[in-house]
Order: sequence, then C-alpha cells, then structure tokens
Amino acid sequence: MAALYEGYTLCGLVQAQNPSDSGIQGIEAERDSDHVVVTDCTRSVTLYKVSDQKPLGSWTVKQGQTLTCSAVYNSQTKEYVAVSDNKVIRVWKEDDVLLDKAFKATVSSDVWRVHSVPGGEPVVLFQRGAVRLLDSLLSAPQQPIEEVLAQEEAIRWSTNIVAEAQQFVIFTTEQKGEHFLYLQRLNPNTLQRYRLEREEPGLSPLSFSASYRDKHFSLLYLYPNGRVYQSVVPVRGPGAEEGAQALPLPRGLLLALPVGEGLLGAAWALALDEAHVAVVGVPHPSAGAGKDFLCIWNTNFQTLQAGKEMAGKIYGQLWSYSSKLFIPHGKALSVIPYECPKSSLASALGKLRQARTEESRAPASVPSWNSILHGEKAQPSRTVETRKTRTTRKSQSAPSLTVDQVLELIKTAPVEEVQREVEGLLSRADIQELQPSVGQLASTLVSRSVAEPAFYTPSTLAQLVHTQCLCHSVCPDLLLLALERKDYFLCQLCLQLFPDVPEAITCACLKTFISVPDGDAEMVSLEPDSISFMETLVAGGRGQGGLQNGFSPAPFEEDSSDALGGGGAPAKTRAEDQEKTSTQPGLTCPVGLHKAVLLNEVLQTAYSDTFLLPHLKDLSSQQVILFLQYLQFLYLKYSQDASTQMHGLRSPTLTQIMDWVCLLLDGHFTVLVMTPEAKGLLLNLHSFVKSQVRLFSELGKIEGSLQELHKMKVKRDIGQYSIEVIELF
Repeated sequence: MAALYEGYTLCGLVQAQNPSDSGIQGIEAERDSDHVVVTDCTRSVTLYKVSDQKPLGSWTVKQGQTLTCSAVYNSQTKEYVAVSDNKVIRVWKEDDVLLDKAFKATVSSDVWRVHSVPGGEPVVLFQRGAVRLLDSLLSAPQQPIEEVLAQEEAIRWSTNIVAEAQQFVIFTTEQKGEHFLYLQRLNPNTLQRYRLEREEPGLSPLSFSASYRDKHFSLLYLYPNGRVYQSVVPVRGPGAEEGAQALPLPRGLLLALPVGEGLLGAAWALALDEAHVAVVGVPHPSAGAGKDFLCIWNTNFQTLQAGKEMAGKIYGQLWSYSSKLFIPHGKALSVIPYECPKSSLASALGKLRQARTEESRAPASVPSWNSILHGEKAQPSRTVETRKTRTTRKSQSAPSLTVDQVLELIKTAPVEEVQREVEGLLSRADIQELQPSVGQLASTLVSRSVAEPAFYTPSTLAQLVHTQCLCHSVCPDLLLLALERKDYFLCQLCLQLFPDVPEAITCACLKTFISVPDGDAEMVSLEPDSISFMETLVAGGRGQGGLQNGFSPAPFEEDSSDALGGGGAPAKTRAEDQEKTSTQPGLTCPVGLHKAVLLNEVLQTAYSDTFLLPHLKDLSSQQVILFLQYLQFLYLKYSQDASTQMHGLRSPTLTQIMDWVCLLLDGHFTVLVMTPEAKGLLLNLHSFVKSQVRLFSELGKIEGSLQELHKMKVKRDIGQYSIEVIELF
C-alpha cells in the first residue's frame, strides 16, 4: 500500500505580489536524484541538495529584470538555462557568480518554457506554440519564429517526455473555453493536435500531468468538481495539417474525488505511476472542513491509500522527483518522501499484510477471491487467531447499520455496543468503501477515548489496524493514545503496520518501553512470532560461540590476537571459550522478554537520522545505558550465530542494531563518558569497532590478489579438461 513518510522543509517561500501564488515558478531535477533547481517568481534561481536541505548556489538577475521561465539543467553541457523578460535566454555554469556576466542571447519571440530531460538537449517552447532545440536557436537567436496557435489561443501547461529515443513536447492550450492538446515530435518534426471534451459549462482543468507507457502518452487532468480524467494518445498518431480541425480526444473518468461544498480552488493531481495519483488541495474524506491534505489515491481500486495534513495555505502546486513530492504550503516548500509498491486487489482492500512484515514472517495463506469479494474468513495466522476478536454472528434478520450510523453511535453508545457494531460493520460483504470508512471509524474512536477516560476499545482499534487501511497520517493520535493507555499490543501493531511513524513518536515509544517495569511488560500479551524469536535468542541453544563478523565475543579479543586466527597468544580450547562465554555479562539479556520484544519493534521502525537525533537527546543517561546494554546483548548473540535472524520470525537485522548503537553514541557520547556506570560498556563497544576494523584490514590484504584474478587473460583454447596453477603474491 502507498505511504507518505515524514517530510521536511527544503526552503522558505518568497513573498509573491499575488497572495494566491506560492512564489515558486518551478522546480527541476538536476544532476542526480539529490539535487533540485528552484526558481522563484521574481529574480532568483537556487540549487539545493535535498538530503541536507542545503543551498549549494544561488543566482539573481538585476533589479528591474524578472525571470519569466523556470531554470533547467543541461546535463550535456553541465550548464543552467533560464529566460528573463520573456526573450532573454541566459546560460551559466555552477561556478559563475553573476548572471549578468554569463552568456545571454535575445530571441525574436516570447518564450513560454525551456524544457530539459537527462541526457537530452534542452528545447525551447515559444508562447505561440513553436518549438526549437536550444543549440539551433542560440546559433541564430534572431531567426524568425512561426506562429502555430490560432488567435486568442494561449498555452496553459507544458512538459517534455522521451519516448522511443525521441523527445516530445506536450502542451495544452485554451481558446474561448475550448481546450486543446498538442504533441510535438522533434527530429523529425511532426505535430498532433487534439480537442479535449468539454466538462460542465465554465469549468476549466486545474492541472495536467503526462506520462509514457506501452507506446502511448497518458494525459491526466483534474477539474474543479473533483473529477480526474485520463486520455490516451498514441505516439505515432496522425499529423495535424495546417488549418485542419483538431481531432476529438476521448477520455475516461479515472477518479471522482470528494470536494465537499462548492468547487475546488487551488488543487493539483500528479500521476506517480500507472496505479497511483498524488492529489493536493482536495479534502480528505475522513477529515473535517478547513483542513488541507496531500493524498495518494489508488486509481485501480478507487481507494485512498495515504494522506498527510499540510499546514498553511495550499497553492495548488506539486512536483515529483526520485520518490519525493515537493509541495509549497504556508510559508515553506516541503519535501515528502513517498512509496508506491505494486498494487493488488487484496492489498488495496487491506487483506494482505505489508511487505516488510511478510519478509520476516512465515508465508501466510493468500486470500481467495471469495474472501476478498465476499468477506469470507480465511484461515487466520497465529497472531490473528490469538488476538483478533471474533465477531458474533447475527441472525439474517438483524438490521445492518450504515457507516454514518455507526459513526454517530460511537459518539454516545457504551463500549460493548460500539465494539459489536464496528466489528459487525467490518465483517460485512459491503467493503467497497472500506478504506475511508476505517479512517473515519478510527479517528472517531480515538477522539472519544481522548475525551472520555472511561471509554476505550482496544480490540476494536487492533482490528482496525489489522485491516491495513490505516497509517499514522490518517489517524495521528492513535499511537499516542495507545501509549497513554499502556496498550502495548496496539503499540506493537502500529509500529509493525504503519509505514509513516514520525521520529518523535518512535522516540516516545522507546522512552515508554524502556521505562516500563519488566513485571508489567510480562503481563502484556504480544505477538507470538516476536516472542518466539526472543525465547530462542535468550535460550542460546543454537549458537556455539564461533567467530562472526570479525568478532569473537567469548575472549573479548586481546590486542595482540589476530581476528583471522594468526599469531599471538596460544589458542584457547573450545571448552575454555564456552566457559568464558557463559560468564560474559553482555550475553545476559538486561531486560525482560516482553520488554525486549517491544524494543525490537522500535529497532525495526523506519526513521531519518536528522529528525531522530534531537528526540533521542531527551533520553536519560540510565535509559541510554540500558538500551545500549540490550543492543550489545543482541550484537553478541548475532555474532555467535549467523543464523540468529531466523526466517519466518520478526526480528531486527544486525545493520539496524549497529545503526541504533551509532545513533545513541552520537546523541549521548559526552554524557556517557562522564558517567562511571557506562565505562565498561563503552570499552566493550570500542572492542566491537576494533574487531570490525581488524577484519576489514585483513580483507583489504587479499583484495589486490582477488583483483589480479579478474585481470588475468583467459586462454581461449582449453580442452575438456585442464589444470592451471595460479600464483598469488
């Protein structure tokens, strides 16, 4: 299922003359997936490194001049191209300081946009519809430019796409309420012209988006009434003869988005792939009025799969590069990472577990079409069988409440009645509207639970989470409520199944889990698979204390010893090693079994270092020491046995363990150095690092020999059998 992750601010917005404008003219991808060029609506172009939220360069035209076209990056020449005052094309390199001293050329007609694709030559689209390659235009800037468009016809949107090794410029125009699509092929030059079907009188498209697949261009456009249409245009369609009528362009309704009262104002729909569309400026079906959201819809199954509330004013602009959405809102330009895995009907209806959970579990039974379409119960897994509340069967004559009736009932009815009706609603066959309904149900249940301390429905909330139709952005108060009510099983489910848990919430869970007494944690029922992993790990029956990852935990490696079995002190016997291993304090789990299970869920939650570190500083020194001791325990166990991370059981990876060790040391190193209780722990961690360095050093010694093997020439005339001696120096 698609997911929107925790976003961050790339830059602030400049103040535009028109309050309805964001102040951003355009955003273009640069040399790689981590660099973008942002052009504001006045005089500046800025290059940003996205991962660092850091400007790498900025260029400005003189006072009185205005950038009228967003800057693009020419990957062939490693130069930037922009247009000022409609006719002046400017070209500069990254090390140029002043735009006024860079190359510039004045053309004979007003420019609409300059477009560029990776590896291709930039193309210039003029306001009257003509297209030129940049190099040919700059070789003769004052060359006459033909008029392609009719009188009173104006361009509204444009883009360019590479298809079948050729560049195409696609743009839409408007003339007296009619809308047209132009498809311009370059080398050879051919032009196709189509007329879009009319919508309700007076309605014009708010946004356009184009993509290429299966030898066709797909055009996506959103109207103020919330309707998203799709038109398919063949790459090799009939050319438009001069003076000929535009061909009608058939369309199909792709989505009918909820608009609430009235029409949409500033909104944008952007195709992310063949099955997902990102939409901004359209109301969230589960949220109240007055809130603006960024949402991802699945067009195959008409389901809302992810949503994130955006603070401040929405300007109806949206860009997508390298699985990141760029959206101006309020006073900032935000970057929202997203993920759109391949869709299936089962996952869209919430009948399959998430892929990341499946990877660490035993294979589950795939739902049949009957179970998907008619709500029949498949054979449940151990987790669902032990925890999921079974719905009481009602007689066929019992009336069924609608979603709206159940939502009203939640606000006033007793706990037992609420649980019965919600679980009954989820068990019925009419699950076509399951996704938005689950979000509304969870939000209403959480709101009442927060307002009324006596009201809480843990089994119902767990069942809603199990549907896979929820994420943190849809119901942001759910995890906090579970922490407040000490419902650690629900916390575990949310951490497992929510792909977008913010770093602040992850750290809140960590603080709560590490502070809960072991006795209280042991009283909580948790997922059986995760408990089975810890039971096996603590028992330690499968490991025999060998050397893994360059570290032998039993003797703690004397400085003079060789990690790969070289010289130094005489080797100890296996019996002595095992005796020493059994007495090592790091091989005793410092926390209870159930607390360890909860901490493992935190280790497996996705995060960004930049946003997690500030929250980790809120941990006390004792909490940090205890967590590091637990991470040391996991590391030692994993080092003993390479097969510790068993397939079919949910468990953290060795990489996740070491990443968290590094995070804790980064955030608390000064405090740990000053804490006497942490001295032995830090020395042990130091030995881990030293052993890894020693291992890589030994591997480096044989790297040259392995490379020589690749350089050796293979003899062509080799019979059916041969013996060859290779000498390594």
